[in-house]
Amino acid sequence: MKRVVVGLSGGVDSSVTAYLLKEQGYDVIGLFMRNWNDASVTLEDECPWIEDSADALLVAKKLDIPFQVIDMSDSYKERIVDYMFNEYEQGRTPNPDVLCNREIKFDLFLKTALELGADYVATGHYARKTSTIDENGNEIFQLLKGNDNNKDQSYFLCQLSQDQLSKALFPIGDIEKPEVRRIAQEQGLVTANKKDSQGLCFIGKVSLPEFLQQQLKPKEGVIVEIEKEWKGYKRQLPTFSNKYEALDFEAKGFSYKQEDGNIVGKHQGAHYFTRGQRKGLGVGGKVEPLFIIDTDVETNVIYTGQGTEHQGLLKKALFIKEEEVHWIREDLALKTDETMEIMARIRYRQPLQKATLHKAESGMYVEFEKPQSAITEGQFCAWYVNEELLGSGVINN
Repeated sequence: MKRVVVGLSGGVDSSVTAYLLKEQGYDVIGLFMRNWNDASVTLEDECPWIEDSADALLVAKKLDIPFQVIDMSDSYKERIVDYMFNEYEQGRTPNPDVLCNREIKFDLFLKTALELGADYVATGHYARKTSTIDENGNEIFQLLKGNDNNKDQSYFLCQLSQDQLSKALFPIGDIEKPEVRRIAQEQGLVTANKKDSQGLCFIGKVSLPEFLQQQLKPKEGVIVEIEKEWKGYKRQLPTFSNKYEALDFEAKGFSYKQEDGNIVGKHQGAHYFTRGQRKGLGVGGKVEPLFIIDTDVETNVIYTGQGTEHQGLLKKALFIKEEEVHWIREDLALKTDETMEIMARIRYRQPLQKATLHKAESGMYVEFEKPQSAITEGQFCAWYVNEELLGSGVINN
């Protein structure tokens, strides 16, 4: 009998994951990961890990499977939280959920599961796994989108490796959320009607400014509005000697100085804000909503523009440094000067966008068919062909 360790999070998805695996004849063990100890930054009435671990225990009892809590809070702080602080300090916007899957669930948690004699680890992600055999007889694992288009979570798994994917199971990836809840209700699982968790992976719903202020000190600066008709948008295109220079020009977008616009307010630290953000500026009286089009943590200035079609929000290309390019399908990795037609997304839930990968010596350019709004440094761009997620990378500019 194959043994599988399920990451029981105290939610309905992982609960049904454990149930389905037991029904399929696996020897199932439930593990709850305690990754956060500081309740001071969670929102009022939220103490997620205590309530969630209690629910996970009740589910394990109901399913009659072994259960234990493992404390990974030190590693989580080092690998996820400290990384987040460092990224925000540099004016970048990290995605902790993608990192959590790569660094915690499918690294530390996977190692713990293997020590327990597990053949696989399983999570409640809405994603699918399959495999194919290459010409040398090697099994190549494929990560596919979940069947529930409204819940597809393959993007969060975009940094997994072949080795990690080989030991992963996603039992609910081929069913839809309402069916998951129906199964949980049928089986009398305490999590059947529990709301989906929000906020940071394993921390819960946090007040992000308060969370960041633990380490990043407030620093007053100005909010500058760039007009839609700013003269810099009428710039003459330079002459490019090759396509990579042109792509680099598109990826870098516009850069601003304080004198390019008008001061419309003040803020408490550029490192608390991200491109595309609308809330939290505290500036009213505008015809259209103000959006952040750029931040400069060195000068501590936030640049804003009115409306979703402001040119400062839109770019047709992005760049990923060579060391940040990651292929799940290593056998399909591009060589220098090769291209690939793909569908890409730059954030979770964004509809897939037509794009072309261009492999340069220095990294990867992603050129979109249509301009994209709020391409944000530090986030992940993931690329797909048909339903398969082939690779991803951290956006550099």
